[in-house]
Amino acid sequence: MPDIKHFDPDVTLETVVRLFWRQGVASTGIQDVVTATGLNRSSLYATFGGKQELYFAALRRYLEQRSQPMFRRLAEDERGLPAVSEFFAGLIEARCSGEYARWGCMVSNAHAGVENSDPKVRGVLDQHHRELREAMYAALVTAERQGQLAPGADPGASADLLALLAYGVNLRSRAGADAASLQRTVAAALDSLGVRAAA
Repeated sequence: MPDIKHFDPDVTLETVVRLFWRQGVASTGIQDVVTATGLNRSSLYATFGGKQELYFAALRRYLEQRSQPMFRRLAEDERGLPAVSEFFAGLIEARCSGEYARWGCMVSNAHAGVENSDPKVRGVLDQHHRELREAMYAALVTAERQGQLAPGADPGASADLLALLAYGVNLRSRAGADAASLQRTVAAALDSLGVRAAA
């Protein structure tokens, strides 16, 4: 008879995402995963593999279900600069209030953690950065087309700057920075790009 799983792997993986997101890899042992999911080790290993495989699956899920939808919305938004401002406002709100306040971003956390020594994890980090940067670039090209950027502003260089700023918001919020200070930083960064205020 085939082994029949008496749990939903999708629900289990979502629980694991939250655990690694909040605590990080180094601070999370397999017993923490057992406790959080209510499953025994053999069930976890049989379904997902060891801790590193479980973390990688959780990181991929985070990218696909949390990061990529935000990037798509930004890239497809035809408002230009207001879309960029809204992206950062939503990011700051998510990082500083609500259920996930002070958790940071699971991907940004991985950039700063020991887990980035794994080539597979680095691949996800590189993919995340590329897609974030491309979304910023698409929004800035729209802004340029609509006359919202100052003369001479380079959408490519500006997209690089804003992508790095997003990582900064994620990491500083996890360290306890308040929303108002992060908002001031974003506003200063946009001003430094020579961006004309957009309604």
